[in-house]
Amino acid sequence: MDRKIKKKTWTFKRIATILGAVAVVGFMAYLLFFADRRSRLNVEKEKLTIANVKRGVFQEFIPQTGTVEPSVTFYLDAIEGGTIKKVHAESGAMLEKGDLIVELSNLNRELSVLTQEASLNESINRLRQTRLQLEQNDLQQQQTLALIENQIEKLEPQYKRQKMLYDKKLISKQEFEQTQADYEYNLKRRDITYASYRNDSISRIRQLGQLNTSERRMTQSLEGVGQILDNLIIKSPIEGQLSTQPLFEGQAVNPGQRLGQVDKVGSYKVRVPIDELYLPRISTGLSATTTFAGKDYRLKITYIYPTITNGRFEVDMEFDGEAPEGIKRGQSLRLRIELGQSSEELLLPVGGFYKDTGGNWVFVVSEDGTKAEKRNIRLGRKNTEHFEVLEGLEPGDRVITSSYDNFGDNEVLVLQ
Repeated sequence: MDRKIKKKTWTFKRIATILGAVAVVGFMAYLLFFADRRSRLNVEKEKLTIANVKRGVFQEFIPQTGTVEPSVTFYLDAIEGGTIKKVHAESGAMLEKGDLIVELSNLNRELSVLTQEASLNESINRLRQTRLQLEQNDLQQQQTLALIENQIEKLEPQYKRQKMLYDKKLISKQEFEQTQADYEYNLKRRDITYASYRNDSISRIRQLGQLNTSERRMTQSLEGVGQILDNLIIKSPIEGQLSTQPLFEGQAVNPGQRLGQVDKVGSYKVRVPIDELYLPRISTGLSATTTFAGKDYRLKITYIYPTITNGRFEVDMEFDGEAPEGIKRGQSLRLRIELGQSSEELLLPVGGFYKDTGGNWVFVVSEDGTKAEKRNIRLGRKNTEHFEVLEGLEPGDRVITSSYDNFGDNEVLVLQ
C-alpha cells in the first residue's frame, strides 16, 4: 500500500540558499554602510619623514641676517674746504683722543679769518674806549658833587654865624647877604648837579649793560672766528681705529666731505634689516640669539630706525652679556629675533607638507605603522622649527611631515 511522503520544509538546499542570500545581502550592506571606500595609495615608508607631535616650549621668532658694526662710530667730515697739507695718520691706525689725522690748508679762508679778527678787535677796542669815557664822566660828576659838598660844608657854619651877628646888628647887611647868596647858590647847585648825576647814572648803567653784552658777543665771535682755522685740522674725537679713503698731500677737500671714520675697538653692535611686515611687532628690548663658533649668544634691540627703505627697516642690536671673541666689522650673523614670550604648546615639526595642505590637514600614521590616514587639523603660530597645533592632533601622534606632492587625492596611505 502506497504511503504519501510529506515534503520537508527546511531542506539542506533551501537552507543553503537562504544562508547564501543572507550572506550576499549582509555583504552588500557591509559594503554600503561599513566598508572603507576611501581611496588608497601604496607608498614606501623609507621615503617619508615622520615626526612626533609633542608638548614643548614654543617661541615665535623670525630668522634674520645682521651685519656686525662698531657700537660707537664717529665720522670725520671736513667742516672747511681746502687742500690736504699733511696726512698724520693712515687708515687702520690706532688713535688716542685728540691725535692729529689730517691738516688742511686754505689761504683764502685764513686771510678772511685774519680780516675778521682785525675788525672784531677794532670794534672791541672802540667799545672799551666808550666804556672808559662813561666811567671817566661818572668820576668827573662825582668830583663835582664832592666839590659842591665841600663848599656847602664851609659856607653853612659861616652863614649861621653871620646870621646871628647880623641879627644882633654886629655886621653889615651887605656882608651877610653876600654869604647868604653864596650858600643858597651852592645848595641849588648841589640839587641840580645831583639830579643830573642821577639821570646820567641810569643812562650810564643801561649803556654799560649794552656795551658789556656787545663786547661779550664780539668776544664770542672772535673765538668762533679763531676756531675756523682749528677746523682745518682734523683730530680723532675718541680712542679707536681709523678708517679712511686714500688721502694724499695736495688733494682737494670740499666742505662737508666725509674723509673717514673712527671706530671704538672691542665694542660691537649688529645692524639688522627687517621686513616692514613685522614693524608693529618689533620694539626695543626684544631679545635674539645667534650662534658663533659653536656657542650661543644673546642680543637685544636697542634702537629702531624710523625710515623704511625698499620695504625694510633697520634695528640696532647689542650683545646682552659677553660678545663673541674674534668677530670683525662687516661680518654677517644669523639671528633669531624673538617676537614674544615663550609658552608651552602642542608642537608639530615644520615640513614640506604645509605647502600642499596649507596646514588644514595631515596624514597621521596608525599605531601599528601600516597606514596613514588623512585628518583635518588647525595650526596657529609658526617659527622655523615648529607649528603651534590648535586642533586635530594629540601628544604622541605621528605625522608625515615630508612633501605630499605624489599622494594625489588619496585619503589613506598604505605604508610598505
